[in-house]
Amino acid sequence: METIIILALVFFFVGLRLYSVLGKRTGHEQPIVKPVETKAATAALPRTVVDAKPEATTEPMIEPQAHNGLRALIAADPQFDPAMFLEGARSAYRMILEAYWAGDEDALGRLVDADVRDAFLEAIADRREAGHVLDNRLVSIERAMIDAVRVDGQTASIVVRFDADIAAVTRDAEGVVIAGSVSDAVATHDVWTFARTIRASDPNWILIETDEAA
Repeated sequence: METIIILALVFFFVGLRLYSVLGKRTGHEQPIVKPVETKAATAALPRTVVDAKPEATTEPMIEPQAHNGLRALIAADPQFDPAMFLEGARSAYRMILEAYWAGDEDALGRLVDADVRDAFLEAIADRREAGHVLDNRLVSIERAMIDAVRVDGQTASIVVRFDADIAAVTRDAEGVVIAGSVSDAVATHDVWTFARTIRASDPNWILIETDEAA
């Protein structure tokens, strides 16, 4: 009986953690036209990289040009919390990258829209055909900033800029490193757009577009 109770508590905690990452008040690499191998997880959801550099929590980072859109979003959805959204966006950024690196198609399908998923899957298929394996690691997310907010009818979209350090390594079928370095992290600057139907029963924000920061 004690074992059953402990297992039930564990399942409850895992479910609560997933909701906190992807549920209400949360947000959820490379140009999505054709993700770049050296910038595009080592495991499926919801694993995190335990040896990554700690990421300090800060006040919400919002560009001035996003303020009007943010006010419109909060007027339409008073429960929206920019700080919680950015916390979720950081988690989603890590999980989506790791799912892409690992070729986890099911995980990607839960976190991105159809167009983004198709582009990722095409890149994954090309990688497999070439016999390449990504051994990438997200070392740290230095900054996540809301760059733009738009409310179009019942749809809200938020553009987030991520500045991150990624150790990118590509191996061949025998495990030999053919690109990148296991010791050097590369500064990466991505712009991802998340969207959600306001007041929809589904609380998740979905990734609808990715690009590199200018």
